[in-house]
Amino acid sequence: MSQTDLIEARPTLSASLQDIVDTHRVDAALDWLDNQQPHVIADELARMDAVKAGVAFRLLDKDLALAVFEELEPVDQQQILEGLRDQSFRDLVEAMDPDDRARMLREAPAKVAKKVLAGLSARERRMTAALLGYPEGSVGLYMTPEVVALPRNLSVPDALQTVRIKGINAETVYTLPVVDSGRRLTGIVELRELVLSRPETMVSDLVVTEPTFVRATDSAEKAARLMRETNVINLPVVDSEDRLVGLLTIDDAVEVIEAADSEDVAKQAGSAPWEGHYMAAKVFQLARYRALWLLLLLFAATLTVSVTDFFEGTLQQAAHLALFIPLLIGAGGNAGAQAATACVRAVAVGEVRGSDLFKVIWRECRVGLVLGTMLATAGFAIGALFVDPGTALVVGITLVIICGWAATIGGTMPLLAKRFHIDPAVVSAPMVTTLVDATGLIIYFTTAKLVLGI
Repeated sequence: MSQTDLIEARPTLSASLQDIVDTHRVDAALDWLDNQQPHVIADELARMDAVKAGVAFRLLDKDLALAVFEELEPVDQQQILEGLRDQSFRDLVEAMDPDDRARMLREAPAKVAKKVLAGLSARERRMTAALLGYPEGSVGLYMTPEVVALPRNLSVPDALQTVRIKGINAETVYTLPVVDSGRRLTGIVELRELVLSRPETMVSDLVVTEPTFVRATDSAEKAARLMRETNVINLPVVDSEDRLVGLLTIDDAVEVIEAADSEDVAKQAGSAPWEGHYMAAKVFQLARYRALWLLLLLFAATLTVSVTDFFEGTLQQAAHLALFIPLLIGAGGNAGAQAATACVRAVAVGEVRGSDLFKVIWRECRVGLVLGTMLATAGFAIGALFVDPGTALVVGITLVIICGWAATIGGTMPLLAKRFHIDPAVVSAPMVTTLVDATGLIIYFTTAKLVLGI
């Protein structure tokens, strides 16, 4: 075979792993895997069905397989494990970080979780079982318990020696918690400070005595956003008695925020969030996640039908009013959705609190009126072009009122939902749009009756 033929036979980096596996080219698959990063391989595996993903995963060497496995979502990890033999299964799960293993087992069937725990070494089983005891969504389920903790009375050389000895089993050594004899957190010291300090320096001279920390039962999302606000790469986690139990690392914090944002986006779009890769999800699976919300919104939309029926007489006297219904409810729905999206985001990142309710109402009402005034100018021109100036005036006035009302509702509902312990994303864009559609028609027909005298 010529050199040209060899080059043509080698898969390009843009080739799909699934396409290569489909053609049963083992050498080509090995070549592709050797030239890709773990996160790229994980994404390709998540796109494939269980059988093909298992075939491709078994081609990875041990170290790369672990790196790829930890990049996968828990639902995709279970799919891979189902295709492995018992020994491969145990070796892979044993080598995982305890927090990653705990999250995977949290999503797994009880029978699978029991089997995995039984096959772990005593040390790994103990750490995993401890993490599984924390509530769903808490920091405890995402932290790493493998931490190098230092006492205050060590010198810098002794502290570095401790890091060398204990750091082998730790997930990170960049942030070193400082504890007392009861393992209560008293401060932190960064590895950089130890490395750059003089040998005669004591840890007590370098420690930050008032570090930012969270409790293991606190919300993982709030802890992750706290890390972003304070610009730390590791966050100490303590129990109810201030004893150190672990660290929330930056990579896990990013995953928490990504998962929370993905869930909010799904709910804002009127859909239940799903697990796993979008491209691997079945058509009926995606439809099932969306169907419930569409049905609920369909029943909610009957309000619009009821309003139209109530004002049937008004429409009969001025049939041309019907021309502008799509324009008005569309503008109101969009204004409400914009306000709801902005408020949900502000609540999620902690920029808005429940006590800010009236401030948000006043702010969004003014924003909506400004937007409505801008749109009213265009609306009046459109109305005058198609119908008489009186109807055009009705359209303009209605746009001002609807936009002010919609923005107020959109900004208020997420805060009210938060106050009643409902996820703000649930009552966002689709629900606000449906409500504004019905109330917008009431505003429109009432304005028409007042202005036109019908």
